[in-house]
Amino acid sequence: METCCMNEEPNVRLLRFTPEPEKTIAFAAKLCYTASDIDGLEEKVSGQNHKKFIEKILKLGHLSVLEHVSFTFGIEGISRATTHQLVRHRLASYSQQSQRYVSFKENLEYIIPPNIDSRPELKKRFKGMMNRIFDMYKGFIDDNIPAEDARYILPNAAATKIIVTMNARELLHFFTLRCCERAQWEIRLMAKKMLVLARKVAPVIFKGAGPGCVRGRCAEGEMTCGRADEVREEFKVL
Repeated sequence: METCCMNEEPNVRLLRFTPEPEKTIAFAAKLCYTASDIDGLEEKVSGQNHKKFIEKILKLGHLSVLEHVSFTFGIEGISRATTHQLVRHRLASYSQQSQRYVSFKENLEYIIPPNIDSRPELKKRFKGMMNRIFDMYKGFIDDNIPAEDARYILPNAAATKIIVTMNARELLHFFTLRCCERAQWEIRLMAKKMLVLARKVAPVIFKGAGPGCVRGRCAEGEMTCGRADEVREEFKVL
């Protein structure tokens, strides 16, 4: 059996989200500033266009109300190196394919970084190492070593699957950090795909989402990519 190289982009799907997310946020925000009871407020916000109100909320920084709506993504075809970064965002919920309970007897899928994939000789060496790792892993499994122990030799490149749930406020923070050119290429690519999906169902909330330079000056200082104008144009049409 050989390993399986995954050169395609991550597969990101928006599985679930709070129904009418922008109405929910508007409802929560208006509740803070009205004497109406909840039934009366529900009637007031129904059928209204909340665009200007939500834009005002975002401008004022009244972001706690964004925590009332959540988005659940299913993500496949990313490396363990990327999920190690992803789970550092602690205001989120994660369920990841387990290397302890799932053994890879048939094949081991993995991700090749573009800087290696673009150089044939290095790519050949990379794939050779993945094949040797998998041969050793499979040998351990065949010798009745539990998957939870055999997995110790699996690489950061090993592909994985994960379900991620974040509220809208945390997503905005996530996009600020991980859509930035300073973020690692794989998590940046994944974050952009998540942002595109989130914008489709909550366009007002995520209109200005993306790296910090989309909304103002670059915050990276001497570490700036120097491409702020290009990045702003990219996120206008993302």
